[in-house]
Amino acid sequence: MTFPNILLLFIAAVLGGTLNAVAGGGSFFCFPALVFTGMPPITANATNTVALWPGSLASVGAYRREMKQIRPILLILLTATSLIGGILGALLLLNTSPKTFERLIPFLLLLATLLFAFSGPITARLRLRDIGKVQLTRRNLVGISVAQLVISVYGGYFGGGIGILMLATLALMGMEDIHAMNALKTLLATFINGIAVVTFIIAGIVSWPQAIVMVIGAIAGGYGGAYYARKINPKWIRLFVIVVGLVLTVYFFIQYFVSK
Repeated sequence: MTFPNILLLFIAAVLGGTLNAVAGGGSFFCFPALVFTGMPPITANATNTVALWPGSLASVGAYRREMKQIRPILLILLTATSLIGGILGALLLLNTSPKTFERLIPFLLLLATLLFAFSGPITARLRLRDIGKVQLTRRNLVGISVAQLVISVYGGYFGGGIGILMLATLALMGMEDIHAMNALKTLLATFINGIAVVTFIIAGIVSWPQAIVMVIGAIAGGYGGAYYARKINPKWIRLFVIVVGLVLTVYFFIQYFVSK
């Protein structure tokens, strides 16, 4: 790695760690930064997952109290489907040709950007929901398991926007406490990305020098940068992430059409 590349990856990871701690959207900085340094897209995606996962794991501890509200059967079921889906998504990525994944990048970034852009209004709407508690009927359990499996496969494959997808699914299944929903979402995302990390490590496609630089940057951003970011109006932070996501999406779409 050249020094400019190290600096770019570290700054991107600091921004990614900071944003993940206050609003989400860290992958909009980390994944493209790896690609811009010349790393193959599939390796970049795997390395990005490894780099940001420790921050996701650390955030689980903040929801210990809310986790007590979640029924054990629901927790066990969704954990199992998350792990299975995460593995399937990671394996799907490993079996995708580099050229195919490269062509999918702009569409995946567009999907992630749209999910992030609409996550604010959706979350606000969920806070206003006045519905009963989760009814753990067989039909509900099957429905939420299938939905979580699909989300988990996408999460293991790319992952941008899985948080809002899980929140929407949990709301449709009847959950009403947004804090408990966020707790469950965070835990499940950690399982999805964690099993994907293990799969990528076993497959040997993680670029460790870059990953280590970004892990350090993400931790610094998560713990240090978040302190200052919280002093900024969250609307401006979200707008910044959306603009970055759109700019990168346009850039990769241009690359897509140029390469055709």
